[in-house]
Amino acid sequence: MSENLLLEVDSLLLERIRRYAKASGRTEREAIGHLLEHGLFACEAEMKARFDDSDADALKAAIAALESIQDDPGFSLIGRAKSDGAEAPVPAGRHAAG
Repeated sequence: MSENLLLEVDSLLLERIRRYAKASGRTEREAIGHLLEHGLFACEAEMKARFDDSDADALKAAIAALESIQDDPGFSLIGRAKSDGAEAPVPAGRHAAG
């Protein structure tokens, strides 16, 4: 079952829809249906990629916990590099290659 929908569409947008319909070999009605469906897919995918408040809070807590690890010559240096372009420090008991 289909329903009729009456929309007031900006003339520039309507012209873009008409050009799309012509270029794709669709009627205006088919083009509007196609554009709505694909636009909804894009918007729904964008919404799925967002964190809800509980996800964001959990991520913030995990990051805060990782940031609170005290500096030591081992574990806490993993993935850290000096910002001046120098090599990252070598943990105690290890020798730098080279």
